[in-house]
Amino acid sequence: MFTGLIAEVGKVRRLDRRGREGRLALECSAVLAGARNGDSIAVDGACVTVESLEDDGFTAFLSAETLDRTTLGGLRPGGGVNLEASLRPDDRMGGHMVQGHVEGVGTVAVLGPVGEGWTLAVDLPPELAQFVVPKGSIALAGVSLTVAAQAGDRVEVAVIPSTLEKTTMGSWKPGARVNVETDLVGRYIVAYLKRLRPGRGISIGDLVDKGF
Repeated sequence: MFTGLIAEVGKVRRLDRRGREGRLALECSAVLAGARNGDSIAVDGACVTVESLEDDGFTAFLSAETLDRTTLGGLRPGGGVNLEASLRPDDRMGGHMVQGHVEGVGTVAVLGPVGEGWTLAVDLPPELAQFVVPKGSIALAGVSLTVAAQAGDRVEVAVIPSTLEKTTMGSWKPGARVNVETDLVGRYIVAYLKRLRPGRGISIGDLVDKGF
C-alpha cells in the first residue's frame, strides 16, 4: 500500500527487455532507507518488487502484465520516474490509499499555470472514467491528486507548486502518457453496484439508494 506522496525522482539506468518481460534498473537514494530484497516500491505509480539492491539503486523484474498496462515499457536511460516506498505500520497516512495497481494509461491534454499553482487535464481511457468522482482521489504517475472537475473522459486536477518541483510532473507536456490508478473505494462501490444491477449504468441516484 502507498499514499501517492512521492519520496524522490529516480533516474533510469537501463531497461532490459526479454520478450514480453524485462528488468528495470534505477538510480535512487531516499526509497532505499531500510529497504530489503522483496520489498515493494512504486515506480510512476506501478508497484514493483525489489529484486536486487545496490548502495545507490535497485533492480526490479517487470512482468508482461506490467509492461502491457503501464508506461514502464517506454522508459529510457536517463529519464526520471516518481518513486515511493510502501507504507510501514507507523507511517503517517498522507495522500490517499494507493495500491500501485495501475489500471491504464492516460494522456496529458493541458498543463498550465493558474495563479501560483497549475491546472492539469488528463484524458482517461473510457473504461476508467466511470470510477472518477469530483473531489475524489486519483493517482497519476503515482502522484496523489484530487479531482477538481470531470467532463466525459477528461479529468482536471489542481497542482500545487511543490508537486511540480518534487515529481516528474513539471516536465510533462501535452501528449505525455501517464499511469492511472483511480480511487480504491470508488472502484469497489461501482463493482458492487454493477453486480446488483447487471447491464445497467450507475447513476447518482443508484449511489444514494444504496447509502453511498
